[in-house]
Amino acid sequence: MLDIVSLRRVHVEALIAEQHDMGVCDAIEEIEQFDTLLNNTQQNAAACLHMRPDLGIHPTLRKPSAMTTPHVPKVAGIEPALPAPTHTAESATASAPADTPPESRRTAAQDRLAGWISDLTTLHGLTERLARTRTLDAALQELLRAGASLVGARRGLVVLEPSDGLGPDTTIGLGLGRADIGHLETVPRRAQSFGRILDGLPVTDGLTTQDGLSPRDGPPTDGCPADAPADHGADGPGPNGLQGGVSAGSLQGGAASDDGRTDNRGPYRPGPVSPGTYSPGTYSPGPDNSGCVACGRGHIAQPDIPGEPGLDPRLREVAARLGYAASYAVPLEAGSVGRFGAAVWLYDEPAAPAERQRHLVGRYLAYATEHLARLLELHRQRQAVATLREELLPSRLPRVPGVRLAVRHGSGPLGGGDWYDALPLPDGALGLAVGSVTGSGPGAVAAMGRLRASLRAYAVMEGEDPVAVLSDLELLLRLTEPARSATALFAFAEAPPGVPGAGPGPGAGPGAGAGPRTDAGPVTGAGPGTPPAPGMPVAAGRRIVLAGAGHCPPLIIGERRTEYVETTLSAPLGMLACWEAPSVELRPAPGETLLLYSDGLLRRTGEPMDRAFARLHAAAAGVPRAVRHDPEALTDHLLRTLLPEGLDAPESPEDVVLLTAYFE
Repeated sequence: MLDIVSLRRVHVEALIAEQHDMGVCDAIEEIEQFDTLLNNTQQNAAACLHMRPDLGIHPTLRKPSAMTTPHVPKVAGIEPALPAPTHTAESATASAPADTPPESRRTAAQDRLAGWISDLTTLHGLTERLARTRTLDAALQELLRAGASLVGARRGLVVLEPSDGLGPDTTIGLGLGRADIGHLETVPRRAQSFGRILDGLPVTDGLTTQDGLSPRDGPPTDGCPADAPADHGADGPGPNGLQGGVSAGSLQGGAASDDGRTDNRGPYRPGPVSPGTYSPGTYSPGPDNSGCVACGRGHIAQPDIPGEPGLDPRLREVAARLGYAASYAVPLEAGSVGRFGAAVWLYDEPAAPAERQRHLVGRYLAYATEHLARLLELHRQRQAVATLREELLPSRLPRVPGVRLAVRHGSGPLGGGDWYDALPLPDGALGLAVGSVTGSGPGAVAAMGRLRASLRAYAVMEGEDPVAVLSDLELLLRLTEPARSATALFAFAEAPPGVPGAGPGPGAGPGAGAGPRTDAGPVTGAGPGTPPAPGMPVAAGRRIVLAGAGHCPPLIIGERRTEYVETTLSAPLGMLACWEAPSVELRPAPGETLLLYSDGLLRRTGEPMDRAFARLHAAAAGVPRAVRHDPEALTDHLLRTLLPEGLDAPESPEDVVLLTAYFE
């Protein structure tokens, strides 16, 4: 192209070639400069024609598409004194490709830039969605959904099996039910792609590595770097190795197939065998087994399960039953934990992902695996704390005549020091306790376990005097753990008159009754107590003595009253040099319920404490008559009213304890 003002040639080919070495923003800026240069050329040519209308203008100035034609002796009617050198004209003609107009080159460059931006936008959106996940299960589900959209699959599964053996070992499916996953588990492990990945088995018998996976993509390129695919397609490579000419719609939706299902894979077409590529019945390992994620190395595909000879018969049978004909598996590994699983996507028809799709999946996995590794470590820590906490809390509620119990317990993400206890005492009595230790994490859980065990010992020896129990507990805490403080509430319920004082009824003890409800799901509280003899009153005259140490006051819920029991005239344990508090005596009527709870129930509401107390009182007063005599249903009603999100809300750091005792 000839610049009229400076009389110099601008090589369009060099301009477009330089775009491959520039980022997206630089390339766009260069294209804008290119457009400005074209406009200036046309304006200069028009100005020359306007100043000398009697002179003709060469066609190269009137038609920008002919910018690359050789320099001619006559320009705008000016005759040069000497003819142009022959070698100059020949070199100009040879260096200009006449068959590709500049407009086409510019359009192709803009299309490539649009494709690069589309790829980056798609990956950015998928990684943002993954980054918002806070639990391991949610992140694995998001990984399956994002991978399915990138490779054009509809179903898949992820097998979590850390190589260090510390767990957790689990399988999560996308579009697969429990029965479907059960069928897949009946296939021999070495016949499945994820089994070969996890066990490090060689790839044979129709299992294809990704060193040039799809025959229709052509032979692989050896020595492919981690940030550039081996085959870039028609549009050439993009920045950071991303494939050009790919739209976000094609990645997330694709073209619609005959059955209405979106698909952007294209049909699987067997092709010539090359090193590291798949051909039915043949496998030739490629030269590079480095496991490079961005290039797809380490990935395994089964592009035609029904038509591939030599596969395991059970694999064919299960694939036919579940309705899939191809699979694509990738390892999940991170530098901090090593290989911890594998993801597999299933195709309904024989197919294999294209090079562009494999490269985008590799880019996505480079971030996703690190995020999953962090969530895996966090999940392990939480599981360890939860296991320790559950071992320190009662696994079963006792059965005591005339009393039905229910409990709900939810812990924060770090594990806190809230605890509860219900223990049968001599002479048919019952001890109820709730408490909280300051702090969170394993240290608070361990301190909670020590405090609860000590309270059980004091309750057996002097449970009829709750003030003495809490006084001894305060002394122990001050001597053994002076840096901690705690709150506690202990209630001693005497056996009702007329009930023999032979201790707890049948089935009492840690192994009787049903377990408490924890974060893992609901559990059933203790069933109805042993019925008394005919005509004998059960709860008439039952006497309860309780004392608190800075803990929330209990709540009495009945047909005629809903009121708090005054126990606030006390300080937390470990706060005073000489602790003491008054005891409170009450006699619940038959059909009334005593509710003990932790302050986490009030704090999770997000309200100030006075308004939270009012909300709890209103929720208890509004309990429907149908659930008033069922401690399980009553406890669930209170939780749904106060905490609609449930006990397992991950954003709340507070522990929650509700212990309900219904007196018959």
